[in-house]
Amino acid sequence: MEPLTEKEIRSSFVNATKGDAARLKLPLDFAETPWEDLDFLGWVDPGAPLRAHLVVRRQDGPLGVSLRVPATGRTSAVKTSLCQICMTGHASSGVTLLAAPLAGARGREGNTVGVYVCADLACSLYLRGKRVPKLRGLRHEETLSLEERVARAMGNLDAFLARVAAG
Repeated sequence: MEPLTEKEIRSSFVNATKGDAARLKLPLDFAETPWEDLDFLGWVDPGAPLRAHLVVRRQDGPLGVSLRVPATGRTSAVKTSLCQICMTGHASSGVTLLAAPLAGARGREGNTVGVYVCADLACSLYLRGKRVPKLRGLRHEETLSLEERVARAMGNLDAFLARVAAG
């Protein structure tokens, strides 16, 4: 991913007000962001831990969405969960449901769309083996190449972002 500037990030959000975008906190380690290993930038807001943000660079410019993090951990009898973006298997605490307000009037009315995603939003790093999920038991190895896994993840992310942006 090509590096993003703070200005590009703040101006990219389709489901947040300009004031909300101005107040969001960038990742604490923003200056050390490993851009070459990322397909999108995702982080939990260090100033508001119930908010997360995700920004993708597109041909027509960056597209960002704000997300709500659940206030309490998800309780489930399921011991493993699958990220709907990168398809990485995690212990159930490694995947969380994030809800994005829809863009426009529907979002202002409280309408949202959700996605189960890696709780740390580090999908790109899991795809590249730079992070390993904490998963007990059997790990499934894929036969897809890195390029194919990245393409699948970006297709999944694009589908989610399209739902948010369409309002």
